[in-house]
Parts: sequence; structure tokens; C-alpha cells
Amino acid sequence: MRKDWDNYFMDIALKVAERSTCPRLHVGAVIVKDKRIKGTGYNGSPAGLPHCEDVGCHIVNNHCTRTIHAEVNCLLETTPDERKGATIYVTHQPCPECQKLIITSGITRVVFLKDYSPSINWFKESPNIEVVYLDNNKPTK
Repeated sequence: MRKDWDNYFMDIALKVAERSTCPRLHVGAVIVKDKRIKGTGYNGSPAGLPHCEDVGCHIVNNHCTRTIHAEVNCLLETTPDERKGATIYVTHQPCPECQKLIITSGITRVVFLKDYSPSINWFKESPNIEVVYLDNNKPTK
């Protein structure tokens, strides 16, 4: 049976996550507009800085601060026009900081595969964001 678009693009996000350089969690993100990939991102260190897998994670409050999140790298790879009205596919539910960036970026749909259950869910307060938890394909907003 042929895959639907959400599962197709999520499979690509899972493949992108394999480039992650933080051993704690491999996350991938893909921005799609009009069924065309506009950008990809994975969690890793800023360009030119050492990777967690080489020098270890820098942990603060149980989070690695050495890496840039996959969503941020994906947003940095795209233009405002590419993001406006687009969907972002993320292997894990975005953290509150990434949620704020996604909301501000013009993206209108977020699809994620693995629940993160952040302490704050900014998506619930945003009327312009549709959120889909792909495991059960039900909106979580």
C-alpha cells in the first residue's frame, strides 16, 4: 500500500536524524511546502565547534546545551517565504523554545512522531498552528 504524505515526510525526518551528533537523542526535522522539501535539520553542534559524540555533552538541567535543536537548524536553512504556511515534520515533539520559534516562523502545521510532553505547550495557545501526533494521527491541540 502506498504511504500517505505525512508518513512519507516523517520517514525522511527519521533518516535526517541519523546525522545527529548528540548521543543523548537523535532528532530530525523537515520543512515541507506544497509537498516539496524546503529544508532539513538535525540536532548537532554549531558549525566549527566540537560535537558531543567527540567531546561529550554539556548538560545543564538535564539538557544538552552544546547542540542546536533540529527544528532550529531546519528553520535556519529556509527562507520566510518557504516557511509561510508550511508543515514541519519532527521526529520528537518540539520543546517550548522550539515551539515559540516555529509559531513565529510562519509554519502552520506541526507533525511529530514521539511524545516529549514538555512542561509548557505553546502550540495549545496558538490559533494558527495545527499539531498532529503521528502515532495516532489525532490533533493534540
